[in-house]
Amino acid sequence: MGKILVVEDNDVLRSSVVQALVENGHNVSEVGDGEEATERLQEESYDVVLTDMRMPRKSGLEVLRFAKQVNDLTVAIVMTAFGTIESAVEAMKSGAYDYIQKPFELEELEVKINRALEHRRDSGVLQLLRSQSSVALEHNNIVGNSPQIRKIFEIIKKIARSNASILITGETGTGKELIASLAHYNSLRAKQSFVKVNCAALQENLLESELFGHEKGAFTSADRQRIGRFEQANGGTLFLDEIGDMSASTQAKVLRVLQEQEFERLGGMKTIKVDVRIIAATNKNLKDAIANSTFREDLYYRLNTVGIETPALRERKEDVLPLANFFAKKYSEELKKTITGFSPQAVKYLTRHNWPGNIRELQNTIERAVLMAESNLIGVEDLSLNSSKGDASSIDALGIKIPPCGIKLEDLERNTIIEALKMTNWVQKDAAELLGVSRRVLNYKVKIHNINHDRWRRKPQNN
Repeated sequence: MGKILVVEDNDVLRSSVVQALVENGHNVSEVGDGEEATERLQEESYDVVLTDMRMPRKSGLEVLRFAKQVNDLTVAIVMTAFGTIESAVEAMKSGAYDYIQKPFELEELEVKINRALEHRRDSGVLQLLRSQSSVALEHNNIVGNSPQIRKIFEIIKKIARSNASILITGETGTGKELIASLAHYNSLRAKQSFVKVNCAALQENLLESELFGHEKGAFTSADRQRIGRFEQANGGTLFLDEIGDMSASTQAKVLRVLQEQEFERLGGMKTIKVDVRIIAATNKNLKDAIANSTFREDLYYRLNTVGIETPALRERKEDVLPLANFFAKKYSEELKKTITGFSPQAVKYLTRHNWPGNIRELQNTIERAVLMAESNLIGVEDLSLNSSKGDASSIDALGIKIPPCGIKLEDLERNTIIEALKMTNWVQKDAAELLGVSRRVLNYKVKIHNINHDRWRRKPQNN
């Protein structure tokens, strides 16, 4: 739930909107004109400002600009009267997150408010990551110092000033949307809109309306004109999440926008020119989808001008503890608890767990642990990882499942040692403890099995 300021000079409409938002659990303040709104914004911080466009003393556009000036994280939604769609477009170009056209259903407003709050939370996490991490990229920071994350930073740094399309791939929960945000806010379009669409969340006809907009009467329920996300993102960046779930028909239309930078609203004849950078993301293997004729090869190459693969958390174990500390601090502040860290045994559990759900699983685990912890240190009993299918103690995770064709005992031992080293971030002392042998024995086994890792390479000494 969020803290919302409603700015509307129509007393009846304002009252009904406020009542609906309060009933949905939001903390709501209300004012009757733009001048009062700017005064309130100077006194308090809000997650969302819902403002009418035409008001006495100050317009909604002035309120919007002032709100962004006071707190860049404040998300604005503008209410426009029927037939004033141009003002909504102007508001979107000035930094509004979304608009809603009067008269509207309160259920539709609640959906937009929830989306705005989600966007506000994502922006807040990004800003907090920037302020806390030791890894910098053009004044932006993010938690993580593994080689894989540093490689992503280098790619973004190289393409920061270009308009090249980006395709971000990786498992669910690896932070693809956060990487997309980082790419946008380090680009020349950083001050323009960053608009997000989840392609898997909508049916084909609804997705096309969401992307391209529609004219009144375009289909049965189209009782008014709608501005699509491409138009809202004009001058900025459009993030197409779960692009692999897009239908063939919609893929063809998106390809045209990428090639021509123009489109028509559904049911419309007017061609609309846009300047939009596309960042797409998927957890699917698009090359397999191309082979199966479910994804267009030409669209793939248009999207994949620059490819970024987000690594699974199990592949960058050195980032687990910094991320866990970040989430522990975040949730202890939210829950008004004093959490100072993790017990030594909890640290081992965190770094040895396989994290099949990646960062999202880690975040949920730490949120629950903070909630359950009865002391300042989060213990093993607070983490509840033992029953997870990705637990480090499972037979499949250790690779001990014997195939029908058999396996050499030598290979089984080697694979088990490598798995233990991966789980302990290639620290031989910890791997030896995990396997129940001395460090000397493990060192001997590493040598006879010819196991190597870049981290073990000694730097040449200067003569």
